[in-house]
Amino acid sequence: MTESQLYGEAYRPSEIAQRVESMGVAKARADSLTVLVLAVMAGAFISLGALFFTAVVTGSTLGFGITRLLGGLAFCLGLVLVVVGGAELFTGNNLLAMAWASRSISSRDVLRNWALAYLGNVVGCLGTVALVAWGDVAAISNGAVGETAVTIARAKASLGVGEVFARGVLCNARVCLAVWLAMGGRSVTDKVLAILLPISGFVTIGFEHSIANWFFLPFGMALDPAGIAPAAAARNLVAASAGNIVGGTLLVAGVYWLAYLRAGRRDGATRR
Repeated sequence: MTESQLYGEAYRPSEIAQRVESMGVAKARADSLTVLVLAVMAGAFISLGALFFTAVVTGSTLGFGITRLLGGLAFCLGLVLVVVGGAELFTGNNLLAMAWASRSISSRDVLRNWALAYLGNVVGCLGTVALVAWGDVAAISNGAVGETAVTIARAKASLGVGEVFARGVLCNARVCLAVWLAMGGRSVTDKVLAILLPISGFVTIGFEHSIANWFFLPFGMALDPAGIAPAAAARNLVAASAGNIVGGTLLVAGVYWLAYLRAGRRDGATRR
């Protein structure tokens, strides 16, 4: 089978690497207000996916695997909205490390984008929590959705730092691979299909996504203030965020940079 037959109209991996690098440069150079506004949207999008997951798994009698798979497919809504709708998601933006490694952007550029994206994502998540609480979404199905939300939050808060960190590494490797695969598609359909399996896979297994957890944990805490300690929630968020950075920058951006972009470094480009 020839390469053209294998990939058809899709971009080849080497072309995806170049597109991701160019995307990183564009994101790093976008003005702060644009990044912040799009990051708030991304936080809201991921929260909607998390809420969709919560509703889908509530009351299911299909068994663990099938229930989690269906919930994972529902959760994909969040990244589909981010990728197709256009938004700034902190975890996906860990791919900026490819442009940094090529010296196309500076360390300051990367940290600025990540800080704005993370801040905006948190605002979007907390704003969604406030709206969901105001709309009393937890009361759906005679309160079963709220009970599921509390169960999810308690389970996340009970995890140890090492567990959350490792699950965070594995999670963002999946998220960044989903973004990578979506960058290989030319149509909206291509992008949606590319996202489904990596994202539904990490959700089914139970990996930790820091931005999604900014919805799951505050929502659970709003419903059960006494049952979830703020310190335990903070521990999860810090460990998940650190793990996500490692998974996205090293396991995806770093590996693909070594494979496809290492030889193309320009000595005269922007220095770190």
